[in-house]
Amino acid sequence: MTNVQKTFALILGIVLLIVGVWGFFLPTEGGMILNYFGVNMFQSILHVVAGIFGIYVGTKGHGSGYNMSIGWIGILLGVLGFIPVIDKLLMDLLYINTGITVLHLVIGIVSLGVYYGAKR
Repeated sequence: MTNVQKTFALILGIVLLIVGVWGFFLPTEGGMILNYFGVNMFQSILHVVAGIFGIYVGTKGHGSGYNMSIGWIGILLGVLGFIPVIDKLLMDLLYINTGITVLHLVIGIVSLGVYYGAKR
């Protein structure tokens, strides 16, 4: 029987690692992935770190703690991204635009759905 928590953490980790590495090959300030999702170097580093950790817990760990953490971080970043003063700060620091804000919310909701819905 497969462990849904570990499988989701592994898949999300791989995706985050790919996005993070891809971000290193874009312009350092204001690069765009698929002409919609903004990235910068700091954000790429965070994605690589989160991706490596997701791959690790997806292969060696339990995955559930990772899914919960990524879920709440995604929800937090998604909500903060819609607050007018904070969205400017997130844009300046991490180049988080509206596309990424929505994506953070989706990833957060799905990650928490896996965390709370799948067997741990």
